[in-house]
Amino acid sequence: MINTFKRRPLIRSMLGGSLFFPAVLSELANGGTQASTSASGLHWPARAKSVIFVYATGGVSHIDTFDPKPTSGGRDGKGKDQLMGNIFGSQHNPQCGIEVSNIFPHMRNVMHEVCLLRTMRASHFDHSEATLGMHTGSPTFARPSMGSWVSYGLGSINENLPGFVVIAPYLPYGGTQVYASDFLPATHQGTRVIPGDQPIANLSPPSSTASLQEIELSFLQRLNQRHQTARPFDQEIAARMKSFETAFQMQIAAPEAFDVNSEPEHIHRLYGLDRKLTGVGSDFSWQCLVARRLAERGVRFIELIDSGSRPNWDSHGEMNEHADLALKVDQPLAALILDLKQRGMLDETIVLWATEFGRTPTREGKNGRGHHRDCFSVWVAGGGFKGGLVRGSTDDIGKYPVEPEVEVHDLHATILRQLGIDHERLTFRHAGRDFRLTDVRGRILTDLIV
Repeated sequence: MINTFKRRPLIRSMLGGSLFFPAVLSELANGGTQASTSASGLHWPARAKSVIFVYATGGVSHIDTFDPKPTSGGRDGKGKDQLMGNIFGSQHNPQCGIEVSNIFPHMRNVMHEVCLLRTMRASHFDHSEATLGMHTGSPTFARPSMGSWVSYGLGSINENLPGFVVIAPYLPYGGTQVYASDFLPATHQGTRVIPGDQPIANLSPPSSTASLQEIELSFLQRLNQRHQTARPFDQEIAARMKSFETAFQMQIAAPEAFDVNSEPEHIHRLYGLDRKLTGVGSDFSWQCLVARRLAERGVRFIELIDSGSRPNWDSHGEMNEHADLALKVDQPLAALILDLKQRGMLDETIVLWATEFGRTPTREGKNGRGHHRDCFSVWVAGGGFKGGLVRGSTDDIGKYPVEPEVEVHDLHATILRQLGIDHERLTFRHAGRDFRLTDVRGRILTDLIV
């Protein structure tokens, strides 16, 4: 008799099967919170359908990249004040005039498609807190990530793939919290992908056959339906059942999405897949191409983690580390924008590049820079953001903004706006109050959008 079985022991006995991904396990364990599979949807017409969020771990120096400052006037790091300008030189984009460091020549050539924010203010001066602030809006308390909020707010386009995918060969500061759903239903947490032969762990079952999995899934669905009938107000069951279905369908859809061998040779060259790179960041071309393929297949939110908690852009002792890292990411980043543009996808896809904070205008150590929260650079392309626009400026050494600063909540509110979401109305009730990505702040930066 089926009634003689206990639900949790039965589920634990099936954990060898591939339909139990991390998001599914979290969903089964998650409880005690209001749950629904998604929010009500659009609050106004959307300009964009999906987001590709590229996160550069460690704190990229704005002074040496997208807000270059001169080395003239003795700003070589050797003076009494130790002021140090951009050590790599810079040039202007011929179409829009935006000045970019020479370590990003490919990105410089597409800046007419990019909206550049030079007066971002970090939410904290330490890595983990500032990283969580950029991802969740909260530097100190565990909150759902931006990707989870987008997935919750809009739901999925492709029922066979997760709504939120994180391509992370290494985890950044803050660890898995950067893509966690926290108190949102766990179907909205990020599914981690690791470049390699098996991008998603346990995607292919070691022993179970597809037919056996169908039997297992059908059996679990029957148990869940019985559980839901007995508890009609438990909304979490619907999300749990959806997790099982998506996990099973991923076995067919995901391998095809991650297989870049089907792309023509000229696309491989565009993204730099033909380059012989090694070490951290050597797989970034693959990440960017897969991000385009996932957006093409309807994944709502794709995050790419550029390096982990070390080595990364945290160049305290030697700024030439920036040149090595930029070499690996510059070409594929520009290629992503160009490829989306030529496919007619850029207008409906937001490409966001960000880091946790900038770096000081003064030298630290032998030839490095310290953390700097007062101003740094972030850029956005596509999705109705104005190309060739620079918002804000900093002083002549890159220490303080001379025009109004932009908070993380403002950036989040504006991205949600382009997705058709009112950041003040996208809420979730937890622990007796309504939470939102932008907390109690956030203003839409209307001057950035068409």
